[in-house]
Amino acid sequence: MFSKPNGSPPAAARQRRTLAFRLTAAYTFAGLLLLLLGTVSLYLVLRAELERSTQLFLDDKLHVLRTMLRERPNDEDGLREEIELESAARRYQQFYIRLLDDRGAPILTTPGMAEQLDLAGLANRTRSRPGRSISMAGKNGRPFRIASAPAEVGTPPAHSDTIEIAIDISQEEELLARYRLWFWAILSITSVLFPLAGYRIARHGIRPVEQIAATARRITSTNLRERIGAEGYPSELASLAGTFNEMLDRLEESFERISRFSADIAHDLRTPVNNIRGEAEVALARARTVDEYRDVLESSLEETVRLSELIGDLLFLARAESPLTELRLEKVDAGELLTTVRDYYEASAADAGISLTAVEPARAVTASLDRSLMLRAVSNLVSNAIAHTPEGGSVILAATATGPEMRIEVRDTGSGIPAEALPRVFDRFFRVDPSRSQNSGGTGLGLAIVQSIMTLHGGSAEISSRAGQGTTVTLRIHTAAKR
Repeated sequence: MFSKPNGSPPAAARQRRTLAFRLTAAYTFAGLLLLLLGTVSLYLVLRAELERSTQLFLDDKLHVLRTMLRERPNDEDGLREEIELESAARRYQQFYIRLLDDRGAPILTTPGMAEQLDLAGLANRTRSRPGRSISMAGKNGRPFRIASAPAEVGTPPAHSDTIEIAIDISQEEELLARYRLWFWAILSITSVLFPLAGYRIARHGIRPVEQIAATARRITSTNLRERIGAEGYPSELASLAGTFNEMLDRLEESFERISRFSADIAHDLRTPVNNIRGEAEVALARARTVDEYRDVLESSLEETVRLSELIGDLLFLARAESPLTELRLEKVDAGELLTTVRDYYEASAADAGISLTAVEPARAVTASLDRSLMLRAVSNLVSNAIAHTPEGGSVILAATATGPEMRIEVRDTGSGIPAEALPRVFDRFFRVDPSRSQNSGGTGLGLAIVQSIMTLHGGSAEISSRAGQGTTVTLRIHTAAKR
């Protein structure tokens, strides 16, 4: 096996640094990019403005000289002052002018022009581009902008002279060089400052996330009351904190239900087991007659049947909540289903003095259902109705269809359910009257099983009741339900 180099950080450490590192890198890159774009744009604008200013100066000089040659061709003093004297009076941004006649012989030349520039090269370079300025290096390496233009002499023109002009732009180049120096200095400094500032911003930005993570680490199965205080958080993280708190509320409720469920299971399993154990201990305490032993065995058998039914119900609920549970769907006629349940419980209802009726629907009501599961759901409802309806009462089964929805109702005229107990009737092991339910053999799982069956079918179970006036349970399911 190959081992990792000692210098490489662990994967967990790299993951812990990922968010802060990425945010810092993003801030740094964005800041440097904006700085680069801004400074480069300013540099290009400055350079363009300097070139434009130089070009305007050259154009202005050419215009003045051409005007003088056209309108005052004999004003030699004015031309000499414009060409030879004005440049000498300038301390910065020196310029040089040469006036050539139509044969190319110089007429007037700014003093020192021959020492600064290659005049033959200047003439050759400007001949092909009259009136347009170009760059040229002087003899001592100083940069110049040069241009030439023909000038008509007299009105009407007698002949055409040539004006050559060059301006020293070393001041502009030094200004641009200083700008570039400052640019690189600022870029170097900000390349250090931006990561530091970006890291502080990133750490400040992810602090709420770290607080959420710290809260999550404090949450355990025994500490589900911890919540995230979202005050002062940005709206996105406040929404995340709210969602997280809602999830914790659901988890806390689920854990409480599981705890109650476990306690109820232990209680309901312990009761029949203790009954069987107690009866066996009493029977073995001394010699008994055959009839006495038979009574003990019959009582133990009743408790084992009750225990078996309880275990069967718990197994069914566990399978119903499994994501791997599959329904065996078939087309089921709701009227025929209710008739089957009525026929099965008719004798029990008659013995209890209760009228059990299945209302025939006006038209066929069918849906894709798991027949055996729906039989069990309706049977549980009818069994509960019979158990809680006094003698002389009635239980009515009915099925109707409204649009794409099928409804099965089980109505009784029994004792009803108090309003405060209605929200919990579908909870496991919940009994409105625990003593009566235990004496009658009930486990408190009947309605929970009904709810699970309806959930498997994508439907719902609803209950309405008034104490002393009866109860109605409604099963709602889409007529084309699929799984």
